[in-house]
Amino acid sequence: MARYLLSRIGQSLFLLLIVSIIGFALLHLTPGGPLSQFALTPGMTAADLHRIAHEMGLDQPLPIQYLVWLWHLLQGDWGRSYRDQEPVLAIIGEHLPATLELMASSTILAVIIGTWVGVLSAMRRYSVADYLATIGAMVALSIPTFWFGLVVIYIFSVSLEWLPSGGIATIGNGSVLDLARHLILPCVVLALVTVATWSRYMRSATLDVAAQDYVRTARAKGLRPGQILRQHILRNAMLPMITLAGLQLPTLLGGALVAETVFTWPGMGRLFLDSLGYRDYPVVMGLLMVSAILTLIGNLAADILYVVFDPRVRLA
Repeated sequence: MARYLLSRIGQSLFLLLIVSIIGFALLHLTPGGPLSQFALTPGMTAADLHRIAHEMGLDQPLPIQYLVWLWHLLQGDWGRSYRDQEPVLAIIGEHLPATLELMASSTILAVIIGTWVGVLSAMRRYSVADYLATIGAMVALSIPTFWFGLVVIYIFSVSLEWLPSGGIATIGNGSVLDLARHLILPCVVLALVTVATWSRYMRSATLDVAAQDYVRTARAKGLRPGQILRQHILRNAMLPMITLAGLQLPTLLGGALVAETVFTWPGMGRLFLDSLGYRDYPVVMGLLMVSAILTLIGNLAADILYVVFDPRVRLA
């Protein structure tokens, strides 16, 4: 286990290095740049722009800029925002809890609904429920997140006035109930990204396990269907879902970006779009690195949990 963890950590660090190189290059090679925001300031001269570029280190060759950024990053200095000169880590720290809250709640909702629909569809194969689940999954996978978000806002916020249309809390009201009411709509919209995938994978895994010899043996022994489902089918069918949970993290992060924008949720997704529009490269790079780290940690955790739940697997 220790050797495996060290190997995975080494691979993860190498992947983070590659991600940082590609992300840094793409950001700095895009048209415009941080100086484009200052160029719009009335009275700004070419000499002023040159001075600002020198102060920000933007007049250096791109490889030198990257090495300087990487050296500071390794020392724990993620840089300062071009927009307000606040430390990047402090800015991300303010928005990270909101994103984690949204991702955790939507994942729990997606797992519960997706598992139930997938098992029901598998146990009633080729029934009306199975066909409805398949059609529903295809429709859910086809619906754009931003469009679905606007639809639920119109229905539940504008027409019915049941739930708030955006934000994380009402000003002056920090109660748990108020927070939950603001969380419902973005949580449901983000869960749509993964619930269809979960249901289809769960259906396939359940059908595969139900066809195994030990399940047929359990039926031959006269065990009740509910007991067979709980003790033999569900436990083994959930194993592939552990791996899927780790692989779904990038999808969740991408969905969170859209959902947070639609619902003005103060998380990393909304911060990413704002920073990208302002050409705030230090914040964008910080968000990119945090997202990559969360994805790698999720995949590693999925591998470890797979071993915990399946004693047949050993980490080499």
